[in-house]
Parts: sequence; structure tokens; C-alpha cells
Amino acid sequence: MITLAQIQERIAEAIRHSGMSQSELARRLGIRHQQISCYLSGQKMPALDTLANICKILGEDANYILCQDDE
Repeated sequence: MITLAQIQERIAEAIRHSGMSQSELARRLGIRHQQISCYLSGQKMPALDTLANICKILGEDANYILCQDDE
């Protein structure tokens, strides 16, 4: 089973590897930087379109972020 915690960790890892700050990612997504913190802490999950844009901006494959590369 894939857990929300695994997806959160993949998003956090992708942000770290990008060298981009959470604030910069939020700016590029057109959302408040607090939203990124909520995604990483598990308070909220990004909407599908936001998740797709996170992947695009960070240059990550959505399958990786969603832990589908382990199967």
C-alpha cells in the first residue's frame, strides 16, 4: 500500500533536489507558500492539477512522486 506519508516525502525530496525554496515553488504555482507547508506536513493534499504542476515545475515524473515506480 502506498501511504500519504510516502507521497509527502517524495514531494519534499523533489523540492530539496531542485534547489528551489518552498516559497519559490508556491510563487510559480500561484499559491501561498503556506500551502506547500500544508502539503508536506500532511494537513492537505494538493489537488490533481496542482500535483501535476508541482511535478512539471520540479522536473519529476508523477509516477515517481506517487510511488508508482516501485511496482
